[in-house]
Amino acid sequence: MDVGRIFGQELSRQRGTLNMTEPIIDLQSDHYFMGEALRQAVKAYEAEEVPVGAVVVREGRIIGRAYNQVELLKDATAHAEMLALTQAEEAVGDWRLSDCTLYVTKEPCPMCAGAIVHVRLARVVFGASDPKAGAAGSALNLLQWPTLNHRCEITSGVREPECRNLLRTFFAEQRNAEEKRRTEASGELPEHGFSG
Repeated sequence: MDVGRIFGQELSRQRGTLNMTEPIIDLQSDHYFMGEALRQAVKAYEAEEVPVGAVVVREGRIIGRAYNQVELLKDATAHAEMLALTQAEEAVGDWRLSDCTLYVTKEPCPMCAGAIVHVRLARVVFGASDPKAGAAGSALNLLQWPTLNHRCEITSGVREPECRNLLRTFFAEQRNAEEKRRTEASGELPEHGFSG
């Protein structure tokens, strides 16, 4: 970090002039908090879990952070969103999170969307959409379902390329590993040469 440049911006601001070409880091931005969710997703990737990460933010502070741990915990409900919401509830001391925002790298599934509605989150921000099972507008929209007692504001596509690329890389590696296991189990020669 170039402290001199940032300090220079502060001096310019005090003098009433600010060079708008200089980058300013906004620690309250969607971009920043999605970066924190991405850090969690990388932890999931490193643990060979589906790389989804989530953080819950209240008044500019992260009060819950988690990554998918379905395989690690042998628990189908151990999605990043569910674990982060539980942490946030503990931090707040209540199940209601009506003044909080959830940042998650992939669009929530129906299970997670149901939990989001129940805790009454104010807002959900996600990176990559999920056309097959996304419950925040892609396949269906449980977060704004007209007959439910709560509806969330939704922001989609934040840092989408990074979120999507992490998921694509993970699933490509999974497919390649599965193909290798099948090939080795069948005793066939690899497509591109001799075994040995």
